[in-house]
Amino acid sequence: MPARLAPFLLAAFALLAAPAAAQTQPAPPWIETGPEVDVALVLAVDISYSMDLEEQALQREGYVAALTSPAVIDAIRKGMVGRIAVTYLEWAGVATRNIVVDWTIIEDERSARAFADQLKAAPIRRARRTSVSNAIDFGMDRLHATNLRAIRRVIDISGDGPNNEGAPVTRARDRALAAGVIINGLPVVLDRGYRSSFDIEGLDEYFEDCVIGGPGAFMIAVVDRAQFADAIRAKILREVAQNGQSDLPAAPRRRARADCLIGEKLWRQNWERN
Repeated sequence: MPARLAPFLLAAFALLAAPAAAQTQPAPPWIETGPEVDVALVLAVDISYSMDLEEQALQREGYVAALTSPAVIDAIRKGMVGRIAVTYLEWAGVATRNIVVDWTIIEDERSARAFADQLKAAPIRRARRTSVSNAIDFGMDRLHATNLRAIRRVIDISGDGPNNEGAPVTRARDRALAAGVIINGLPVVLDRGYRSSFDIEGLDEYFEDCVIGGPGAFMIAVVDRAQFADAIRAKILREVAQNGQSDLPAAPRRRARADCLIGEKLWRQNWERN
């Protein structure tokens, strides 16, 4: 090998190796010097263009109604600590990371209403692509950005399609689970009367096999527009009420039904076709 080529080849190998090395690095330790809460809950909400403005509005209204419902506030008060911390994030492709409402402690009707009012006042935005892995990583970043002493840490992912940009979703999921974070899901499986070339059959199975995980992890699928509010309330109520779940072992994974790279494959097929 000519000596003058060696530095360039070494640099190229370093660039190729860097992503793999970064993916295997363990998550940093939690900094726990702040108030204690039953759960630090990240609400990570899909704003990709595949969801129309009406669906986006229904989704937003569902979170506002859920967080201020008497049942949820009562469940918060009955927790071991009696308060939770919530942040509301929006995501789409890898370039979309919006903090709509930052970490807020909710312990009563007043604090719940203050959070909901901020959420209601924020504009509804939309963006390109779908990176579920980015949503999980974004949620992890925000969990590390707070110093709360949380009994449980939960990332709640809503979405209407599979990962088609960024790192494989299972890689991001497994990093979060290794750090003790629970991932729940709200797959939006609506019958819109049409299909795009990026839609998949069995999005609920994809979420179950490829996205959610951790002790007590669950998902609730939205199959009708009128179901948004009820599904979101049931999901948040269950997340708030799961005291002590962090001490349970994760259920053994059964044989996967979904292809966890289906979104990337569909994107590549459509790109090559066009």
